[in-house]
Amino acid sequence: LLLLCYTEEEAVIVSGLKNIDVFAGESATFTCELSQPGVKNVQWWLDGSPLHNNFVTEISEQDGIIHTLTLNDVACHDSGTVTFRAGSLISSAKLLVKGISLLE
Repeated sequence: LLLLCYTEEEAVIVSGLKNIDVFAGESATFTCELSQPGVKNVQWWLDGSPLHNNFVTEISEQDGIIHTLTLNDVACHDSGTVTFRAGSLISSAKLLVKGISLLE
């Protein structure tokens, strides 16, 4: 009989969000990697407003470790601070959406 005893270590952010600059109409993808799966209360925010999975906002996770947010067809007014929160862990980055200038 083998008993496996382990203490539940706190997950940490292995790779946090990075600032992204895109042009209007493009998509922006933010990725955050955690040290282990099973973290509860995972939520994405843009300028303090919670984001939900829909056709414009794609939220996914891989193996419970890699959390990804893709904002599709962004507009200039989408510029702001993107925040990933998982339990007590927080990572933030800036999204800058640039307009396309018609002036040559």
